[in-house]
Amino acid sequence: QVRLVESGGGLVQAGGSLRLSCVVSGRTFSTYAMGWFRQAPGKEREFVSAITRSGDSTTYVDSVKGRFTMSRDNAKDAVYLQMNSLKPEDTAVYYCAASSMLGVLTSARYFESWGRGTQVTVSS
Repeated sequence: QVRLVESGGGLVQAGGSLRLSCVVSGRTFSTYAMGWFRQAPGKEREFVSAITRSGDSTTYVDSVKGRFTMSRDNAKDAVYLQMNSLKPEDTAVYYCAASSMLGVLTSARYFESWGRGTQVTVSS
């Protein structure tokens, strides 16, 4: 059974930074493509970023391009989301997700394992 645990959320002022982490256990981490999703109050869950199994390719939703950077460390079974220049509209619960499919995946339906999420709140 795969387990994903996110950490690093919190309250930050607009323009600030946070680094989210997600540690995966229960199966060989390098066999998973990974993704970050977020859900704001009253809104549907949306794709934020994704990374391939090897980490050689990433993709982002347009609203975070140039501000967020996703990376992974297969030696530590972890994936990260560095978030800079945060805006109030980035406020959401952020979820880490794992997929056994190949490629850079942007749809939630491709991810079979999910963490419980970490709250990110950006004040104006």
